[in-house]
Order: sequence, then structure tokens, then C-alpha cells
Amino acid sequence: QVQLVESGGDSVQAGGSLRLSCTASGFTGSGYCLGWFLQVPGKEREGVARICTGGDDYILYADVVKGRFTISLDNTKEYPKATLYLQMDGLKPEDTAMYYCAADPRRKWWGGLAPSWYTHWGQGTQVTVSS
Repeated sequence: QVQLVESGGDSVQAGGSLRLSCTASGFTGSGYCLGWFLQVPGKEREGVARICTGGDDYILYADVVKGRFTISLDNTKEYPKATLYLQMDGLKPEDTAMYYCAADPRRKWWGGLAPSWYTHWGQGTQVTVSS
């Protein structure tokens, strides 16, 4: 069973930076996709960024975070565990949300940032950006 644990959320001022981490375990194969999603109260969960094993060609960002956020994956040091990161720079108040890590162990990369393609979810970590 895939398990995901997020960390790194905090309260920061606009223009600041944060790095979120997600420890992923339980993969039975080497091919999978991992993504970051955000949700604010009363709204649908939205995709932020995604990475799949197989190289940088499988990195995808939502338009609102392009150039400010960077997703990366470390799946070599503690194989078969993996750590997913989201470096968040130039934070804005509208980035305030609960951020979730999600996994698709089937590596269906064509699912993009659609939350429905992801089968396992973490508990979330809160990011609050003040102006």
C-alpha cells in the first residue's frame, strides 16, 4: 500500500519561499507519478505540479505556478522509498491553501494534473502566505 506523508508547510510573508516534502513508500514497481495539489475551503482540489519517473519530460506545472515553483523527485537514496519536493519561491497570498501529495502507481502520465487520476493521497500540509 502506497503511503504519503507531507511536511514543510508554514506561514510566510509574500515574496518568501518554502520547500514542501513528501515521503512516499510502498511502491511495488519503479514506474509511478507523483503530484502536488492544493485545496482551499469551498473549492475543488487543483493540480499544482506533477513528475513521473522516466525523466524531465514528465514534469508538468499549472500555469499559475510556472516560473515560481519547482518540483523534483529523489528516488535513488532510499529505494524503494522516494521523496518528492516542491520548492515554492515568490509566494503570493493566493498560494494560501492546504497542499497535498498524491501518487499514481500505474504511471498514467497522460492524466496530467487531474486529481481523479491519482489513487493515493497524503494528509496535507498547510501553506499560509500573508501580504
